[in-house]
Amino acid sequence: MKLNTQEWGTGDRVALLVHGIMSDHRTWRRVGPALAERGYRVIAVDQRGHGLSPRGAGETPQERYALEAYAEDLVETLPAGVSLELAVGHSLGGITLLRAVERLAPARAVYVDPAWQFGQAEGVDPAMFVEFRHATREQIAGLNPRWEAEDIEVELATLAAWDPDSALAMPGQHSGLPVAPAVPSLVVLADQSFLVSAEDAELLRRRGFEVRTVPGAGHTVHRDDHEGFLAALEGWI
Repeated sequence: MKLNTQEWGTGDRVALLVHGIMSDHRTWRRVGPALAERGYRVIAVDQRGHGLSPRGAGETPQERYALEAYAEDLVETLPAGVSLELAVGHSLGGITLLRAVERLAPARAVYVDPAWQFGQAEGVDPAMFVEFRHATREQIAGLNPRWEAEDIEVELATLAAWDPDSALAMPGQHSGLPVAPAVPSLVVLADQSFLVSAEDAELLRRRGFEVRTVPGAGHTVHRDDHEGFLAALEGWI
């Protein structure tokens, strides 16, 4: 499936940004321009069922939103002949990127609070995501006190454009921690991440990943602390 994309910047240094569930390319509204200022041509996708990209095909949510299909979409969407210097995936985007990384072959990969352990995370129920689609401006602001006002408006817009079946498809689809990085890889975690425990983080280090945490940041690290997120990427961008 060819995905909708948003680009910032020009040139041969290409960076790919892959958003998390319920979101789309607009979550990168500050990160995309920041990378463009550093000389990248930035390509941000809307994953299937998100933003302006098509919905999946099939009779069940699992058929429409199989994890491997997300990865195939990335490979199909990246322009022919493009050599990736950097690929960044947040949450669900971290699963997608991990499954596509060998085919995309970026020089460096960054996984932002990846949902590799989604099925094992305590208190994570897909029904909560579906219900959150109807969240109000006040509820979003209350849950994300560090967000700028524009991020709240973006969240409202992306929720309205999202197919909640993508959340219902997650149970039963195996992900899990990677055994080794396919390319040099950084994992950027939320402070006290509910998706990657301290024990998991140490295991990832032993397996060859560099792991950094942004103090005080929640799951959507790049929106909770934009400057802190960019600082965590030092040496990788």
